[in-house]
Amino acid sequence: MPVVITNDNFEAEVIKSKKPVLIDFWASWCGPCRMLSPVVDEVAEEHPELKVGKINVDEEPQLAMQFGVMSIPTLIYFEGGVALDKSVGVVPKDSILALCRL
Repeated sequence: MPVVITNDNFEAEVIKSKKPVLIDFWASWCGPCRMLSPVVDEVAEEHPELKVGKINVDEEPQLAMQFGVMSIPTLIYFEGGVALDKSVGVVPKDSILALCRL
């Protein structure tokens, strides 16, 4: 299951993670986010070697700003605490797996 990422746990969960991390930036009012969410959950379930986190942009606007999230849903892939790739909008599962180098 995806981890809820906040400003308070971002460093521990993402920057210091031993696993690569996929973050889903979303909001409860966002229709496309609700479409993408089950696909992201599926990736989390099928790939235990990947940590999947979700950031609610309404609750954590500073993190959204820090990573230049202008539209949601946005997926950002981190490895070694560094943001390596980004995807904006609803994308198929294959694209998410490619983003995560899986």
